[in-house]
Amino acid sequence: MADPEREKRIKELLSQMTLGEKIGQMTACTALWKHAVMLPRYNLWTYDSGRNKRLGIPAHKFTDGPRGVTIGHSTCFPVSMARGASWDAELEERVGEVIGYEGRAQGANHYGGVCINLLRHPGWGRAQETYGEDPHHLGEMGVALTKGVQKHMMACAKHFACNSIEESRFFVSAKIDERTLREIYLPHFKRCVDAGVATVMSAYNRVNGEYCGHSRHLLFEILKQDWGFDGFVVSDFLWGVRDGKAAANAGLDIEMPIKRFYGSSLKKLVLRGEVPEKNIDDSVLRILRQKDRFSKVGLPSYDRSRIAGKDHSALAREVAIKSMVLLKNDPRVLPLDRNKIRTIAVIGKLADKANIGDIGSSKVRPPYVVTPLAGITGRAGAAVKIIYERGDHLDAAKLAARNADAVVIVAGLTAKNEGEFLPVPLIKIGGDRINLDLPKDQEELVLAIAPEHKNCVVVLEGGSAITMERWRDKVPAILMAWYPGMEGGNAIADILFGEANPSGKLPCVFPKSTDQLPFFDNHAKEIEYGYYHGYRLFDKKGLEPAFAFGFGLSYTTYQYSNLRLDRAEIGRNGKLVASVDIKNAGTMAGEEIVQLYVGYNGSKVDRPVKDLKGFVKLALQPGETKTATIEVKAEDLAYYDVSQKAWEIEPIEYTVYVGPSSRQKDLRSASFKTSG
Repeated sequence: MADPEREKRIKELLSQMTLGEKIGQMTACTALWKHAVMLPRYNLWTYDSGRNKRLGIPAHKFTDGPRGVTIGHSTCFPVSMARGASWDAELEERVGEVIGYEGRAQGANHYGGVCINLLRHPGWGRAQETYGEDPHHLGEMGVALTKGVQKHMMACAKHFACNSIEESRFFVSAKIDERTLREIYLPHFKRCVDAGVATVMSAYNRVNGEYCGHSRHLLFEILKQDWGFDGFVVSDFLWGVRDGKAAANAGLDIEMPIKRFYGSSLKKLVLRGEVPEKNIDDSVLRILRQKDRFSKVGLPSYDRSRIAGKDHSALAREVAIKSMVLLKNDPRVLPLDRNKIRTIAVIGKLADKANIGDIGSSKVRPPYVVTPLAGITGRAGAAVKIIYERGDHLDAAKLAARNADAVVIVAGLTAKNEGEFLPVPLIKIGGDRINLDLPKDQEELVLAIAPEHKNCVVVLEGGSAITMERWRDKVPAILMAWYPGMEGGNAIADILFGEANPSGKLPCVFPKSTDQLPFFDNHAKEIEYGYYHGYRLFDKKGLEPAFAFGFGLSYTTYQYSNLRLDRAEIGRNGKLVASVDIKNAGTMAGEEIVQLYVGYNGSKVDRPVKDLKGFVKLALQPGETKTATIEVKAEDLAYYDVSQKAWEIEPIEYTVYVGPSSRQKDLRSASFKTSG
C-alpha cells in the first residue's frame, strides 16, 4: 500500500522538475571515462543513473551479483544454484543481509543480483546464477534474498522474463502460451513483487516476437497493472533497449548503463508527441518513490573492515556446507575417518584451482579463495599425509591412488565451460552447454582412477546438472559441491571428514542424458517454451533421472511417519496445514529438508502429476523426533484460465505428497478437496 506522505512528497518534487530533469531520472549518468575503464574491469565502480544536483536528488548506484557484490573485494558466496540446494530461506536472507551491507559500505544503493530466471534446461550457461527449476522454490529463495538485501539497499529481480538461453539471448524469441507464461515463468517474480522488491530488470530476449524491454504486456499489463508493482523497471545493460519510443511506451523506466535511446533522444520523442509526458511522469514517480523509500533504510554508518571479514567469511563457509549435495555413498565411504586413514590421494587439476564460477557480470573478487586441496590438507591434520596429482600423467595418478587409504577426485566445470558468453577472439569463454558430461579428459581420469581404490570419492564443481552415466556406477561416493565460493575448500573438507553432515538437496533434475530434456538450441532465433520441464516433465513422461529433483543423502537416516491434514476440505479463500513426524534414526545430528507436493485429480485442464507447494528444514539430534508443518493456500492450487483472463481454483480432489525428494517411492500421501 502506498505511503500517502511519500506520495505527496514525490509529487511535489515532480512538479518542480523540467522535462529534461524528468528524463534525467530515467537516464544513466556514469562518466564515459569510467565506462572505458570498466570495459575490462566490470563494476569497478557503481553504474549510476538519475543524479540531479539542482534538486538534491541522489543517483541510483548499481552493483551486480548474485554471489556477492561485484565491486571491491567482497565476500564470495557459493553461486545461487548452490544456495538453492540448501533449500534454506532463512539462511538466504542472512546472505542477503551481508550482500546488502557490503554493497552499501562500498557506495552502492541498488543491487542487481536477485536472479530468479527459471532453469528450463540445465545446459543454460548462466544456470549458476539462479536457484533452480521450480517456480515455488525460486520464489521462496528470491524473496529471502530480497528481504535481506533490502535491509540496506534496493534489490532488483531479474531478468523479466523467459531468459534461459545464453548464446542467443540478444535475439531469441521464446514462443509461449499465456497459461505457461503465467503459471511457470512468472510466479516467482510475482512473489518478489508482493514482498516489496524495489526494482525489476527486463531481459534481453524476446517473448512471442517482442523484445522484453519493449513489451507492454509484460512491463505494464502484467507487472504494473495486474500485480500492482509500484517500483521501477530498469533495462538489462546496453542491448536491453532497441527503440526508445517502444520502451518508454511499454513501461521501461530506466535505460542502463549509458545514454543510447533515452536522454535527449527521449526528450525529442516527448516533444513530438510520440511518447506521452504522462508516461514520463509515471516513470519518474516510480523512481523517486523508491529513492525516497530507501533513503530511510540502512544503518547510520558502515564499517568497510567487515567486508569479507571474519563473520562474513564464516557465513560463506556455512552456506557452502549446507549447499553441498551428497549424491552417492555406497558403501558408506564417507565420512573419512582420520583415525584410520594415514594417506589421502587428492587427484584432479580443479583440486588446486580457485574455481568460484562465472567471470562475466556476476564475477566477485574476494580477497582469497580456499581451494579443495588447501581445505583437505588443513582439515586432515599432521597425522594424515596428502598426496596431490593433477592427473596430467595417468600412471602417476594411478600409483598415488593405489598407495593411499582413500582417494578424492575433484572434477567438474569452470568459467570456460559455462557462464555469461564472452566472445573473446579464438577462445570460447562461458556460454551454454550442449553436452552435459564432464570434459572428456576429466571423465577419462575418473574412469582410470576409480578401479584403483575402493574408497574413491568424486567431488564435482559446477553450476548445474552434470551427466555421469559412463562412470557414476564405478565410484562409491559422489559429492556435488557446485561453485562453492571463497570458503569452498574448507566446506568440502568439513563434509568429507564428517565435521558437518551434508543436508543439501538438488534444486534441479540431474538427467541420465540430454535426450530426457526439453529441446535446446542455443543459436535458435525462436524456440518454444512448453508447459513441462524438469521433474514435471520426468513425471509426465515416466522418465527415470540419474538423480531426482529434491534428492540428497545424509550421514544419518530420517524416518517419516504420521502424515495428517488439519481438514478434509478447504474453501476458495482457505488454507490447509499438513503435518508429518520426522525422526533422526541415525547417530549423527543433521538437517532434513521436508518437501510437499500437490497432485490434481480429475482436473478439466492438463496439470502436472505433482508440483512443489512447500518445504521446511528441520534440525534433528540423533534419536530426536520433530513435526514438520507446511501450509498450502487454496490460491496456490489455481490454474490460469486464458479465456477468462483469471485464476481458477477447481472444486476437485487434490493429493498431498510429503517426503524427502520428488521421487514417488519417497512420498507419503493424503487427500483433500476444495469447495466452490
